[in-house]
Amino acid sequence: FLLSLKLESKTKGRFQKQICQVVLDHFEKQYTTELGDTWTSVRDVLTHPLCWQYAVLLNKFSQSSELENTLRVKGYHPAFRGPLPYFPSSLKCYIRRTPGRFPAQKHQAGKLKEYYLLNAASLLPVLALEVKDGEDVLDLCAAPGGKSVAILQCAYPGNFHCNEYDDLRSRWLKQTIESFIPDPLINLITVSKLDGRQIGDLQPELYDKVLVDAPCSNDRSWLFSSDIQQAMLRLIQRKELPSLQFQLLRSAIKALRPGGSLVYSTCTLSKAENSDVIDLILNSCSNVMPIDISEMAKGVSQEFAFLSGTQKHELLVLPEKGRAWGPMYVAKLKKI
Repeated sequence: FLLSLKLESKTKGRFQKQICQVVLDHFEKQYTTELGDTWTSVRDVLTHPLCWQYAVLLNKFSQSSELENTLRVKGYHPAFRGPLPYFPSSLKCYIRRTPGRFPAQKHQAGKLKEYYLLNAASLLPVLALEVKDGEDVLDLCAAPGGKSVAILQCAYPGNFHCNEYDDLRSRWLKQTIESFIPDPLINLITVSKLDGRQIGDLQPELYDKVLVDAPCSNDRSWLFSSDIQQAMLRLIQRKELPSLQFQLLRSAIKALRPGGSLVYSTCTLSKAENSDVIDLILNSCSNVMPIDISEMAKGVSQEFAFLSGTQKHELLVLPEKGRAWGPMYVAKLKKI
């Protein structure tokens, strides 16, 4: 009984995070302007972690039919059931309407994990990228590694380059890859710690597909900044993020072969870091064009709520109750 009480208080403690008022006030001002009335319902989800949902991405390299049965018993069902332009049968992700998190698996050296817990919207950039076997792929800002793992559930790239500039996050990325990918395949993956802004000059026209899951103001985690000083600093640095994102995108375009495509994604609602950055790229780079992803959006509209009025080459997932995924911005471009 005492043990169950301890576990209960631990669980409560994890969910009773303190909202950082400074960040909330900042978001309130910005997103009321950008999202209008929609912001009220989005804010209700973002500020109540108890209503957050988590998806379970199965690892095809460590398959277990028992796990799928357990998930079904617990009320999970396969995600992405609508017709999609690209959906490899090897990609298996389970979701459920009710909130809560499936227990995580600990990292054990030499043992592959059976599943990866993530926000289901994180798979949309991977589906938009449409990686096929044998293609050369660059994941420019790869940590913590969930999207890299998801790409490898979809296809076997010829050359797969996972890059992460930050030292701590790079170690996290390596551990994720070790936890999910078997040895023979790991040897085909290059993990680097290069400055993403320079990769295009270092490796021009080397890749068929590039994913730029850019550093951004992560709305979910920023709302719960435990340290006021850190929160203030983040809000100051927030103004510099669009410039960094633009430079990363420009580098990604240089790294792409003509005819290759790139997907840009963030986990923020901020227009300055999303459509404004893409508009700037389209206006300043004559060798890229937008790619329509509205069919994909239509195919997943059962699972996700989207901001209306966006362009055909972009989408923005809005968290709502019962579909508490996102925020996730996705845009697709092609190099001419």
